Amino acid sequence: MSSGSRKFGLSKSKITSFEQCPKRLWLQTHRPDLAELDAGAEARFAAGHEVGDAACLLCSGGIMIEAEPDLAAALQRTQELTSASAQDPLFEATFAHDGVLVRVDIMEPDGLGGWHVAEVKSSTSRKDYHVADLATQLWVLREAGVQVSSAAIRHLNNQFFLTEEGNYHGAFVDTPSLEDAKPIALKRPKLVAEIRSVLDGEEPARDPGGHCHDPFPCEFVAYCSRDLETARYPISSLPRTGKQLAAKWAEHGIAELKDVPAGSFTNAVHARIHEAVLSGVAYHDVDGARRIVEDWTFPRTYLDFETIAFALPRWLGTKPWEQVPFQFSAHIEDCEGQVTHREFLSLDGKDPRRACAEALVAQIPQDGTVIAYNAAFERTCILRLAERFSDLADDLKAIAARIVDLLPVTREHWYHRDQGGSWSIKAVLPTISNSGDYAMLDVSDGSAAQLAYLEAIAPATSEARVAELAQSLRTYCAKDTYAMIEVLWHLIGAK
Repeated sequence: MSSGSRKFGLSKSKITSFEQCPKRLWLQTHRPDLAELDAGAEARFAAGHEVGDAACLLCSGGIMIEAEPDLAAALQRTQELTSASAQDPLFEATFAHDGVLVRVDIMEPDGLGGWHVAEVKSSTSRKDYHVADLATQLWVLREAGVQVSSAAIRHLNNQFFLTEEGNYHGAFVDTPSLEDAKPIALKRPKLVAEIRSVLDGEEPARDPGGHCHDPFPCEFVAYCSRDLETARYPISSLPRTGKQLAAKWAEHGIAELKDVPAGSFTNAVHARIHEAVLSGVAYHDVDGARRIVEDWTFPRTYLDFETIAFALPRWLGTKPWEQVPFQFSAHIEDCEGQVTHREFLSLDGKDPRRACAEALVAQIPQDGTVIAYNAAFERTCILRLAERFSDLADDLKAIAARIVDLLPVTREHWYHRDQGGSWSIKAVLPTISNSGDYAMLDVSDGSAAQLAYLEAIAPATSEARVAELAQSLRTYCAKDTYAMIEVLWHLIGAK
């Protein structure tokens, strides 16, 4: 396509898209209809806005620059406020240079005629792309004649705990970033020229890869992957070093594990996976699994939590992005193989921890082994509840002390080539059971469970819809715990 020397309007987010992948920005500009936003995008945007609003509220006397009736008005208002003898912080101050428009999250006067610039982020640490965002702003500000004396990424403080409802003093930390951003800012004119050249041309050619998900999931992955022939058993699926090994074998024109000569892998796990792919026969060490599991006493409780994490903590004693359990499922197996099910679910939007802790103490047997899949997560959830509720601490710690992990047992004693290099419960279950695919569920993974929770607690959600979501959550969490029973029985050849 050709559009002459059209000058495309740019922003810091568009420049970030280009730096992730030039093709992504080209498609955002010319073919936005091809985008497929992931289910969590709206929740991430909402979290970002909530964090930004909180950061502004902590700057007393600040002035919000509204883009009303349009951005031209915001540019004019910003010029008025920055050219005067500024004494108040500015929010969303708006500047433009060479067709690049930026809105600065927070600008605070330093008292000497300059400004401290804060780029607000909802993460608990500074990322490389944060500095790149800041660099774009510094370049535009410099060209606009604004004196910046200091600049920082203002991110959430992972040492902050909410001690008073709505009080977020101390929730943010500034990581100084001016010196790191300056060299990047100097290269922005050249980069902007390159971006415009790409946008003025044909759709760039670039194959999918790691950049499709770093630093953000790209909304055009499906479009870019539509015609690719993907390996059924790719070398890249090997755990830990799969990508490096895939690059090595690609030099020999080999992408499929089945095309790698037998005996090529020295790593025992890789060799085991390779053999399963070549032979089509699953690796299954029944005796090894039995030796471990025979020490797991009855009643055996198979336990799984679903949790929610808020960027800004909502409940006393929690910190940014802390995982708070709002649901658990527990399948309990006795020595005769009889199984009963118990569960807990809180969808009223109130702090669920006390009710969850009480339900655990009441419903989990006081003896026997507690089995989880990737047990560190369940153990951590329980121990945090014990820290919070001293009257329940002894009982909760006793539960935590009895937790064992089914994941490493599965990893060491089972592999079917259709797992694709993963030992997640969702990858393993279809290889040992016909009990149904997770994809058929309305809630099919942990991320979907969090989205269901957020929808359920939203004021606009009807009672009927909350009931639907509750049933979907119960079905999903129960499937996770019963799946553990199926996996364990299969590992030891019990049924």
